[in-house]
Amino acid sequence: MKGKERENKKEKREGNGAKKYMPVIAVAVGILFAAGGGIWYKAASDQREAAVEAARLERNRENLAREEETDHEEVLDFSLDSGLHVFESIKMRPRFVDVGGENTENFVKVESCLVDPETSNIFLKFSTEGIPESDDEYYYLFTLRAFYDSVPEEMTPIMRRRKREEVEFQFSRHFGSVSGLLYKYIVAVKVDGKYVAVSNPCYVTNPEAIAYYQSNGDSPSTKKGLLVAPDKIQSDEIDDLGVKHAAYNILMSRILGEAEDKAYEPVKYTYNGIDYYFNGQVMAEYDMVFRTLTEKGIEITAIILNDVSASYPEMIHPFARSDIGAAPYYAFNVTDVEGMDYLSAIVSFLAQRYSGRENGRGVIANWIIGNEINARKEWNYMRYVGLETYVREYAKAFRVCYNCIKSINGAGRVYISLDQQWNNYHGGYGNYNAKDILDEFNRQIKAEGNIDWGLAIHPYNVPLDSPYIWKESVYVKDTADTPIVTMANIDVVTDYLEQEEFLTGDGEVRSVTLSELGYTSTQGEELQAAAIVYAYKEAEANPHIDSVLFSRQTDAQEEMEDGLALGINHLDGTRKYVYQVFKYMDTDEEEKYTDFAKEIIGIKEWF
Repeated sequence: MKGKERENKKEKREGNGAKKYMPVIAVAVGILFAAGGGIWYKAASDQREAAVEAARLERNRENLAREEETDHEEVLDFSLDSGLHVFESIKMRPRFVDVGGENTENFVKVESCLVDPETSNIFLKFSTEGIPESDDEYYYLFTLRAFYDSVPEEMTPIMRRRKREEVEFQFSRHFGSVSGLLYKYIVAVKVDGKYVAVSNPCYVTNPEAIAYYQSNGDSPSTKKGLLVAPDKIQSDEIDDLGVKHAAYNILMSRILGEAEDKAYEPVKYTYNGIDYYFNGQVMAEYDMVFRTLTEKGIEITAIILNDVSASYPEMIHPFARSDIGAAPYYAFNVTDVEGMDYLSAIVSFLAQRYSGRENGRGVIANWIIGNEINARKEWNYMRYVGLETYVREYAKAFRVCYNCIKSINGAGRVYISLDQQWNNYHGGYGNYNAKDILDEFNRQIKAEGNIDWGLAIHPYNVPLDSPYIWKESVYVKDTADTPIVTMANIDVVTDYLEQEEFLTGDGEVRSVTLSELGYTSTQGEELQAAAIVYAYKEAEANPHIDSVLFSRQTDAQEEMEDGLALGINHLDGTRKYVYQVFKYMDTDEEEKYTDFAKEIIGIKEWF
């Protein structure tokens, strides 16, 4: 009896002890359940790709269901000690912050947005100072195509995470048939039943991590390059000149047009589940050019130009369509699904076709997106808009091209193109200063995820028809406010890029190529040769310049009408004085062929 009484008393004590802590557990469980209430989303109403959206919504439901199950299991498994620790955790929680006002979109600082080559998942990490006040306990992640500038009201988030000061989203890089590398990601919270963005949009910044190709072969031994003549590609002249870099234009209208010779069948390319067809005759030409140059050990720079193709108006930016015929080249269109899909399909096709020597079609190492972007009226036509808007439209297209190229060939380099008008425009509705475009482009790219872009600049002389680089000019100064950049002050550009805000993510100065540069022979062939030597010596001495591509191999009739005979050959193919100078100026025999220029320039030694 006494033993049974002791057992009853023991059970009673234990029962009272349990009752003593029941309020603690109840409060803790109540808090946790309140924090983990289920949130369900309405289906998107008007997505273009219904199948893709349906798949995304299904993943949303599965993710939320798993989170709900996890939340509840955590509550049921919580021990007495965990319940007690809830109150200590509450005391330690970060402060709550009102996310309203001008800085709402900057509340979340995205630390990184990277694709993992092993899992093919994207990891987006971010941090905050404090916890944003909102309707619930969650951050929500949205995926947007590049043409969206904000989160549409009807759009549905792909996942959520509990609010903390440090959070990571992990998700597949595949969204239906579209690569996640072509999306930008926004973190949001729900306020008064609506999603409010609390971060800038952010793209994946390491597309090269998943690239199959990771090399362009051996690096060129010198910086000497040339805009090659198509009819001389297979001649011995390029070998004789010792060219190490070559530039070649790729025009959208040529790729998208129909072959004049019907013996050439269209080239089919399937991208995002859609079949595209490209001009087989033009692609055969490009194959020959790039294969031949690659076999000669020449590094290739391709310039992607958006000229008009009558059958594909979606390639032209809507702000330019009312003035077709006003310029040779136009702003790329990434304002809608059609334009973006075509651009990404074409660039992916080209990158796939011209990466890796095993393809047998040649390797393009460098890609320039557009031509002289700051020269809006002449080379990147769009009706006049403010600088920020103008650059934003280009930056969207650049990001699409960059991620398409780098995800296929991780060693590829992608460049923005600017001319020599560094700081020469003052107001009005004409063109933009190269410096202003560069500043704004860098700011926008960094805001949405820093990438390893490069600069392709054209430091022609002023005036264009003068070969006298070395003569003083009020337009050419050795300071960052110089109106014009020529080879006399090219250091201004590379010094400018040495600033911390312009460095790559690894802290390096960005790649610079002088992708177009030439001097006329109309005032004398020796003068032209001296100017080319001067320019090459300046480029050779600058550690941040990777190549200089002189324009051109043969004079162009349309340029000669403006007094610009820039070729190292005459129109009829005969050689100018500069031919031999060009051939030897980067060899052991250079002095024999370049010393003449010192007397013309008025110097005793090179730089």
